[in-house]
Amino acid sequence: MALETLARRDTADAAFLADVHAGLALPQKALSPKYFYDATGSRLFDRICRLPEYYPTRTELGILKARAADIGACAGPHAALVEFGSGSSEKVRLLLDAMDAPAAYVPIDISGPHMREAVARLAGAYPRVAMVPVEADFTRAITLPPLEARGRRLGFFPGSTIGNFTPEAAQDFLAHAAQVLGRQAAFVVGFDLAKDAAVLDAAYNDAQGVTAAFNLNLLARINRELGADFDLAAFRHRAFYDPVPGRVEMHLESLAGQTVRIAGQAIAFRRGETIHTENSYKYAPARFATLAAAAGWQVHALWTDPRHWFAVALLEPAGRGAGPTASGAT
Repeated sequence: MALETLARRDTADAAFLADVHAGLALPQKALSPKYFYDATGSRLFDRICRLPEYYPTRTELGILKARAADIGACAGPHAALVEFGSGSSEKVRLLLDAMDAPAAYVPIDISGPHMREAVARLAGAYPRVAMVPVEADFTRAITLPPLEARGRRLGFFPGSTIGNFTPEAAQDFLAHAAQVLGRQAAFVVGFDLAKDAAVLDAAYNDAQGVTAAFNLNLLARINRELGADFDLAAFRHRAFYDPVPGRVEMHLESLAGQTVRIAGQAIAFRRGETIHTENSYKYAPARFATLAAAAGWQVHALWTDPRHWFAVALLEPAGRGAGPTASGAT
């Protein structure tokens, strides 16, 4: 088992290095946000979720609390809850508590240690639910392990992570999730709604600087795991809303002309040049429904908060005979 773990770690490191070199060779340097979530990044993100400026987590929680019974009824008895990304245990507990004798919880996450910590916390509280963590990149080809669940699979993708994809990539992911979950599945997806730019600016540039630390930790991770020599003090966090594509962009800006070495390769930065680290697209409900339909899903229900800042969609496979789309505030 130890040799298998080492081989998996070596493969992951090689993929990480290849992605970093490829991203920093682009005309607009870029790094994938999936690499934010090492152990340190996951802890920082948990702090972000508790910030007063960062509304998505608590707003989504409010919607899930209000609609958990509806989601549980849709899942039916003995279902398997499949989460893409190992997120807040509080959100998972809401669904497991609302489900009728859930058979399994299957988190899929690239950050193995963070996921296993979350699963360990859940296992004691739900001894009758099989815990089946899958350490993998959920954006790539995945085959779920055999599950003893007799009911349907309920996919779960909370936290507005769908907004980190471009619309085209989001459609591809939704289609990929449909293949992973199967034709009888349902899928719960949280997404952020378009809103005033000042609200977004505060959420991604918090007064405590936690989001800045989260962004800069990506460079620290490259230093730790790939032997790079980024000087974190020579970069700064930048986040802003671009109304044309309808997204918040996060960047790391070089404060001086400098050269960084990563595994022996020199990468030059101009003063003011940025590394694009994340997008967060904001959707109107109709636009999201169109995106889901193109990926083979139909909106069975869609719920928002009273301010219409966030939405949770309950999707089912297209043509399954679901009723008309339901929408409205919780």
